[in-house]
Amino acid sequence: MKKMVNIGISINSNGQLMIDDLKINDTALATCVGVDRRVVRNTVNQILEDKKLKKIFRNLKPAGASLVEIAKYLEYSVLIILADSYKSGIISDVSSIFADNNIVIRQALAEDSHLREEPQLILIIQGTINSEIISKIKALKSVKGIVLKK
Repeated sequence: MKKMVNIGISINSNGQLMIDDLKINDTALATCVGVDRRVVRNTVNQILEDKKLKKIFRNLKPAGASLVEIAKYLEYSVLIILADSYKSGIISDVSSIFADNNIVIRQALAEDSHLREEPQLILIIQGTINSEIISKIKALKSVKGIVLKK
């Protein structure tokens, strides 16, 4: 189920695995997670038998394409922020720092602490991030560390 949530695989009314409007067969998911296709089908059946899980997986949608791996080709930078995921305000605080410096955030990906051991806030940035901006971000209370990729 974790992989299904991570990539946005839903289950339609016919029990078919879907990514948006693209049908995914059980074997493809099974190969991806290293199990037999029957394990996938059994998991789907268990999800459909549970009212809460059924609602979740009937309505799950993919978050969209990540620009992380192609940012350099678009002449963007990638800023990865490690922060305390249980403290509020990190997205707001970082966004304010960028807005105050006329830096555009093209994409923001906030990982969920329930799905990742070390969740990250990943920002795709258009513009220059100087050392002063890095220092301001590092000074935020909830920030544990940052990585800048150009």
